[in-house]
Amino acid sequence: SVRVCVWGVTLTDTLEKYGALVLALEHRFYGASINPDGLQDQNLLFLSSQQALSDLASFHWYVTQKYELTPNNTWICFGGSYPGSLSAWFRLKFPHLVFAAVSSSAPVRAQLDFKGYNQVVAESLSNPVVGGSQKCRAAVAEAFSAVDSLIHAGQLEKLAGDFRSCKPLNGTADLVDMVSSLADIFMGAVQYNDEGVQGSSVAGLCKLMTNQSGSPYQKLMVINKMFLDSFGMKCLDSCHEDSLKELRDTNSTMSGVGVRQWIFQTCTEFGYYQTCEDSTCIFSRLMSLLPELDTCQEIFNVSRERVQEAVTFTNEYYGADHPKASRVLFVNGDIDPWHALSVLKNQSRSELALLINGTSHCANMMSSSPTDPLPLVQARKRISAQVGEWLELARKTTGEL
Repeated sequence: SVRVCVWGVTLTDTLEKYGALVLALEHRFYGASINPDGLQDQNLLFLSSQQALSDLASFHWYVTQKYELTPNNTWICFGGSYPGSLSAWFRLKFPHLVFAAVSSSAPVRAQLDFKGYNQVVAESLSNPVVGGSQKCRAAVAEAFSAVDSLIHAGQLEKLAGDFRSCKPLNGTADLVDMVSSLADIFMGAVQYNDEGVQGSSVAGLCKLMTNQSGSPYQKLMVINKMFLDSFGMKCLDSCHEDSLKELRDTNSTMSGVGVRQWIFQTCTEFGYYQTCEDSTCIFSRLMSLLPELDTCQEIFNVSRERVQEAVTFTNEYYGADHPKASRVLFVNGDIDPWHALSVLKNQSRSELALLINGTSHCANMMSSSPTDPLPLVQARKRISAQVGEWLELARKTTGEL
């Protein structure tokens, strides 16, 4: 029988095809296994991708003992997004434990100023393959330009009313939070296009931005209201002090994705700050790098210089988007903004890349659907075939499974 290690979402069809034993575990400091005091600053010092990989090595030993596994049991790691990076890095750093890895939508190159994220968002909103258009992109840009104009004119009360801010907008920090939340609607629709994560899509938003009456600014107001209503939110939280208070909260929670933990990792390992200072960005110019770095200082006492040093170290430690691993398949969708930080071309005969036209974040890891586009269907077949090739190679290397 085949043993497969899985970190993240499972590729159900492929795993069933090969009769895999599926194993999944939580990342330290996330989920149900956090100690009551686990999110305090002194404990977060032990939150890192390196520690997580060591945990996975320990988990490998535990499972091997529990199920009495032998070298004939082949381990393949799967993961998507950050867990996709971990899957590739586990193969890179512990090649004697895991035979191969499928790394989906994995931003393996850390970057402080991730301006490429919103560059891809703009390109995706203009991509007809997913229902975008140049008209849509231009309308979104015009809407946010109008928002910036009102900011510069000091019409904060109007902005607060138009976009249903929970509290009055007091100062630049609140404005940054507001425009970032508005941009998140479009960024999320692109990243999770047609995956049902946020209930929106590129085609849906572009239809609203181009086909309805009213100015682009008015259409942005409508989309914001629809977004808030879809999540049962009465108003838009634009108070920066409230955001900082939430990030300072060290009480562990079973809900959400662990915002405090993830912000800590961006400050101490990855950066990934999605800014809008590039000329191609279609959102507000207030979305700059400095507010992100200030949050690291205010919440975790991590200076701007230390964040940059951490990003540099991460890339040196893992090899960025040229990790020099073997038997790793990097899978990305060209609509996904995160693909800009992944491996997009074959690095060697065994370090391979697959870029899927018209799909977004971790789309290949979702359950198959009759409405899946042909490139996604073909990509899943290729991934499955690659897993089969690895298992055959493992059989020849170690003997019959």
